[in-house]
Amino acid sequence: MTLNRRELFKLVPAPCLAALLSPQAQGQQALLRRPGWVRGHLTGAEALVETLRAEGTECVFGIPGAQENELWDAMKARHLGYLLVTHEFSAAAMADGYARSTGKPGVLCIVPGPGLTNSLSGLGEALLDSIPVVCIVGDVASGARNRPFQVHCLNHAALLEPVTKRVFSVQNVADIPAVVRQAFQLARAGEPGPVGVIIPYNLFIEASRFNSGPLAPAPVPFDPDATARAMDLLANCRLRVGIYAGLGCMDYAPGLVRLAELLQAPVATSMSGKGAMPENYALAVGWGYGPQGTRTAEAAFKNVDLVLALGVKYSEVSTGFYSQPQTRHLIHVDINNQNLGRIMRTSLCVHSDIGVFLSQVVEQADRLRRPPNHALANAICRHKQEERLQNAQVYARCGIDPMAFVLALRRLSAPDVLTFVDVTLSQYFAAEAFTTTEPRTFFNPTDNQAMGWSIPAAIGAQRVHPCRQTLTITGDGCFLMSAMEISTAARERLPVKFFILDDQAYHYMQELQRPAYLRTTATILTRMDYRAFAIAMGVGFVEIRSCDELESRVRCALEQPGPVLIRVAIDYRRPVRWIKAARARYTHELTREQKLRFLARIGSRSLEVHQPND
Repeated sequence: MTLNRRELFKLVPAPCLAALLSPQAQGQQALLRRPGWVRGHLTGAEALVETLRAEGTECVFGIPGAQENELWDAMKARHLGYLLVTHEFSAAAMADGYARSTGKPGVLCIVPGPGLTNSLSGLGEALLDSIPVVCIVGDVASGARNRPFQVHCLNHAALLEPVTKRVFSVQNVADIPAVVRQAFQLARAGEPGPVGVIIPYNLFIEASRFNSGPLAPAPVPFDPDATARAMDLLANCRLRVGIYAGLGCMDYAPGLVRLAELLQAPVATSMSGKGAMPENYALAVGWGYGPQGTRTAEAAFKNVDLVLALGVKYSEVSTGFYSQPQTRHLIHVDINNQNLGRIMRTSLCVHSDIGVFLSQVVEQADRLRRPPNHALANAICRHKQEERLQNAQVYARCGIDPMAFVLALRRLSAPDVLTFVDVTLSQYFAAEAFTTTEPRTFFNPTDNQAMGWSIPAAIGAQRVHPCRQTLTITGDGCFLMSAMEISTAARERLPVKFFILDDQAYHYMQELQRPAYLRTTATILTRMDYRAFAIAMGVGFVEIRSCDELESRVRCALEQPGPVLIRVAIDYRRPVRWIKAARARYTHELTREQKLRFLARIGSRSLEVHQPND
């Protein structure tokens, strides 16, 4: 019921009306409406929803259950967006995809017991990949309602601890807003990551009076002395500088470009840092700078004396099993002091927020500025052209060359397409050749390598970017991990384009197994009827079987409205730089006895007429 001003005067006594319209009362009403505050008499569920809204949450991912029905009803009543998923792993991956594409913490709300245990792989991915996620678990009852043998009665805090930065357990309904705000702040602070919040379900129906405001901003680290020493090294014009940028640089692309121009330095990125530097920029050389990355990056860094590593960890996947070459000097800058100097020998470690460090660069611009290095720019341009020619070679004989597929997809998709790549050999081809020109547009599960991640992660991003073109590059093995989540895209009409690279095998494992054992074990997959699956899910279907139809079929898939499943018959004959680099490094680290044992086994098996593969 709504009342106009005249009706209000009729119904409300004059003294009361005067009080309502007084400046003091109006000031109090304005205070109640202040953005970011949670005020009033609310249930725990209502207070939680209002806190999520105050923290900027656009969508919550999960599956309701007995312990969280009150919360989900409050989300609906208070118009907080939510998305029902088919599995809690997907809820975690969707929250992750949301966070990577927006830069804000993603949120999942799940029931205890299997709801939480199902989500752990996705939370582990967020932890190792430095992605801010808040996981809210509606726990078993506490207090007077805490009876023995409740359903799902596991030690949820202990389960969450290994895959989160911290676990908060709420004991009183009045504490819900403050605890959730702390969780959001911690998820964003320092090196981002997931945070758990456990709330006994009986607190959702309890009520209290709330008066909770936003927290003060968390401080960011900055070491002025180490930064000054870094500026001294960078100002030495006799040292040729290369910049290696990680995920920590993702929101500072203009500052990174400015730094490259000042230092006349080539810029390579880690795999998760891909997009932090526009890859069509003259000094951008692609990902990695060792034998596992782009050829351009490897060539451009061969003569570098000093690497400036910004917001990067030198993790196993990004470095091709730690095959990144050591340079004479290395300055390592990171917001997490525990990441500094762990892998590479460093000349100087700088514990600093990347944005603050780059702001110091601007202040030192006149001191750091170097004359234009046309020879470097021309060499990078030449290396890129040579790499394009090598990438254009086709190795496939009975299907689609994976590099040809990646290049066609890049040509035909939107410049700002959101691209989610799964744990497939093609993640390395995509990292090399899928040129990104904007931050937060290329994503893959880098350090936990959770198979099946890309399908739900892309759906999570599409849910909050409804007008952005969104696609996945998913292997057939990864598809089997999370394929049912495509039904969520169909139900919600989320127009993700799911490209499934099908060769009926875990080919990644085959590439690792065959040279070492002369056979493969447990890598053969079933032959799927993808058309029937697409029909069952209610999504569009396109099949690409030969190079002749590659471009036309990719274009057809991208132009179709709604979600589409695309089967790509892939032929993995093409050599993979990452595999070659990782294998060489792994072999180098074997002991003499281990090498002899491997060689003896290979020698005996080479005499066998038939090598059994399954």
